[in-house]
Amino acid sequence: MAPRLTYDEAVALLDQISNWDRWGKDDQAGALNFITPAHRAAAARLVRSGEAVSLALPLATEYAADNPIPVTHLMDQQGHDAGRRAYSADYFAIAPHGHSITHLDALCHVFYRGMMYNGFARTEVGSHGANKCAIDITRDGINGRGVLLDIPKIKRVEWLEPGEPIFPEDLDAAERDHQVTTGEGDILFIRTGRARRRKVKGAWNTMREGMPGLDASCLRWLHDRKIALLGSDSTSDCVPSGYDRLMRPIHSGALVMMGVHLIDNADLDALATTAARLGRYAFQLTIAPLILTRGTASPVNPLALF
Repeated sequence: MAPRLTYDEAVALLDQISNWDRWGKDDQAGALNFITPAHRAAAARLVRSGEAVSLALPLATEYAADNPIPVTHLMDQQGHDAGRRAYSADYFAIAPHGHSITHLDALCHVFYRGMMYNGFARTEVGSHGANKCAIDITRDGINGRGVLLDIPKIKRVEWLEPGEPIFPEDLDAAERDHQVTTGEGDILFIRTGRARRRKVKGAWNTMREGMPGLDASCLRWLHDRKIALLGSDSTSDCVPSGYDRLMRPIHSGALVMMGVHLIDNADLDALATTAARLGRYAFQLTIAPLILTRGTASPVNPLALF
């Protein structure tokens, strides 16, 4: 399916959705400013049954077509050789970016025209990490109203195919079907069914064969709704994007221009099942990123509470 906009229209849209200086020239939190204490309190009141659902994939320790840099897991101390040491211990090394680890992108992760969110120069990221917009901006956690839009559900398919785009009218249709409206300060998750497809058909080369995701035309919709954070079981962007040199318009538009943090590679299957069973597509959502000073991302385990 062809992209909705021309390349020039997509580039112009990026300028139109800018949140630079909205919260001051020194702001590094971006759209997380939309989540106020009142938003958090309201989200807590959504909890009725107390059911909890994880939105994260297990850390992938084995090579796969979509996981060229597996998580390293080594045992420092094992049970059979513990001797007098009555414990076990291990070591993990994780490269969070890519298409296999559920992670939160910091606003310093992507540059557009040589800059990151709020006009900070890309040179603020050096060999010792990011001096601006790093992941430790989220050190107090992210807690608010989560919303799920299940696109395969409204299209009556198990999953969207690699390279299949999602358009604004699909988001509108999902809201109508789910009887939910995305609003200011919401933490929005878009389900494409990618995790389900992988479980059924196995891994595929996501760079070569593509992934389903949002078309650049969705950026206006996201900006108008004033979302605080965007997540997906894919990487939010449709891959390939169809916009020539603008390879990741959603990443550029969300992270750089709007200051919207992104969660990539979530597993939204259990969330979709629970939401459909309960008939509720809004819930309390909690994320506690690792406090990685000057880091560009953190592995996360988002938790939905119904």
